[in-house]
Amino acid sequence: MRVGSIYRKYFRNNLFIKIILLFSVITIVTIIAFSYLMFRSMSATVINRELDNQKKAMESINNNITSKHDSVNAMIEGLYRDSSLSAGMTYFLTHSYPEYVQHNLEMYDPNTSRVGSEVLQYFKNKLEDDTDISNLILYSADQQSLYAYNHNKLLKFYNTDSVHTYIPDAMALEGGSITLPNGWIRKVIQQWDTHLYSVRMQINDRQSYTNIGQLVVYYNSDSIWKALADDKDELKGRILVLTNEGGVLFDSLGRMYGKVYPNMDKIDSFYESSELVQNTYVTKLTQSKGGVVVLGMISAEEMAQSYRGLRNTILTISAICIFVAIVIPSLFVIRFAKRTNEIIRFTHKVKKGDLSARIHNPKEDELGQISHSFNEMLDELNQYIDQVYKADIKQKESELTALQARINPHFLYNTLEVIRMRAISHGAQDVSEMIYSLSALFRSFVQQKTIYLLKDELEACRLYLELFRIRYKDKFSYVIECDSELGRKRFLRMSLQPIIENYIVHGLRSERTDNQITIKAMRFDKGIRVQIIDNGNGIAEDRLGTIKQMLSPDAPEGESFGLRSVNERIKLLYGSEYGIQIESNPGVGTSVNIWLPSIEDKESYDV
Repeated sequence: MRVGSIYRKYFRNNLFIKIILLFSVITIVTIIAFSYLMFRSMSATVINRELDNQKKAMESINNNITSKHDSVNAMIEGLYRDSSLSAGMTYFLTHSYPEYVQHNLEMYDPNTSRVGSEVLQYFKNKLEDDTDISNLILYSADQQSLYAYNHNKLLKFYNTDSVHTYIPDAMALEGGSITLPNGWIRKVIQQWDTHLYSVRMQINDRQSYTNIGQLVVYYNSDSIWKALADDKDELKGRILVLTNEGGVLFDSLGRMYGKVYPNMDKIDSFYESSELVQNTYVTKLTQSKGGVVVLGMISAEEMAQSYRGLRNTILTISAICIFVAIVIPSLFVIRFAKRTNEIIRFTHKVKKGDLSARIHNPKEDELGQISHSFNEMLDELNQYIDQVYKADIKQKESELTALQARINPHFLYNTLEVIRMRAISHGAQDVSEMIYSLSALFRSFVQQKTIYLLKDELEACRLYLELFRIRYKDKFSYVIECDSELGRKRFLRMSLQPIIENYIVHGLRSERTDNQITIKAMRFDKGIRVQIIDNGNGIAEDRLGTIKQMLSPDAPEGESFGLRSVNERIKLLYGSEYGIQIESNPGVGTSVNIWLPSIEDKESYDV
């Protein structure tokens, strides 16, 4: 029971608590939604930046490996461009080493002190030029032998015939130009460093274009870090360089050198762009020359660490904004509620009969104006009570009810609809249109509102005039002018139609072809002015005087019931300063002005 009373007192019957709660909910939801969207946007920016950094590093690695491939290719092209070197290389790879030495001695030139071709010196110079080369190996397919330079630039000869090793078979089967070092060659030259990758090129005879051997260069994989010198500290995730067979040539984490990547079968399904696969952002870059794949991977968890600080900042700022956005308006609303409760307290005093109560509120804001108006109302109320105003109000209400009860056309609507459908079935389209307009007009009559919008009244007039436009065809026209804003003002129902009906009955001249009535709605200082102008018969001067007399408040009932009833309704509802004014010239036309106050459609008006 206590909980229910607390709810009724502080929630259900407390508008300001509802306002605070509603505002708080809207504020919290808005700030949370905005913070979430901002976090999503900024975190996406961070993710894209990290992926761009990784892709930039991958491109640097790719360029580094491509440059090594091009360097080895340039060694071969350098041989082919020099006929002496090319011939010497052919002889070197197709003969034994003693025969090659003997051949060079025979080619000795005393004038230049040159001993035949300088093939070995050529490769030794290349080895000296590139410190990233760990081993440079020349393989003779004809002699099935290896000549290997180590990192100390020492040349060693190894017999690798098929009887003792599988190197000839391995050299014949290997496909890609960039691979992991062959295990048999490692064993022969005793090179077990796992941080190596191999670049292999075919050597052909310049004359016959037949393969006579191969050039194999082992590069230190750690040299790839040189390409990442600027990005090494900012680099996140992992970068792998893989052969077509899945061999790991480079691993930025240093865990899989010389091993086979286990998920090589899934790499082909990746696009050449970043995508999220199993909570890991994967970027693939394929090198066309060497046939290797550069693979970048960043786990979603590691990526989240990049914007964790951003998330905490947004949460903190959002919490502060929610606190400020709720507390400050709440303090203002609470202060406003106290002043409102004071007004309510005084209204309760008045309700109990204390008409001497007055609200002391010196401020000029809305509540201050309400307080001043309340005090003024009490002053006027005391005067009205003295003049027996309550009895006068009841009498006017009775008169208003009697006036409005004279028209109730609802029973005609269904009958007119049946007649209209009958006219359509017999092809009488003009009759159907007239009945439709009349039916719509009666439908507006059925509405029980005493006061409705100006646009509703103008629409009823249009329907009524449309009936006679169809009847008289080209002999009659009408014009209705009213802007949309003015059309939303409150207006008396059935206040214009009796005036229009007077014109149709008494003013329209059927022998003329230029009959016209114009309805204009316009503003004036205190409200709305509706002017109805026609070019009909007009009203004789004596008759006009009689009509004006009938529009006076104390005139007895007689003819011109329509005009008189409209005028009385306006004055009863809005006061004697509003009403109807009529002017006419015989043979020229009549002008009727209706004056009403300007009341918005959302306002109410009580007698």
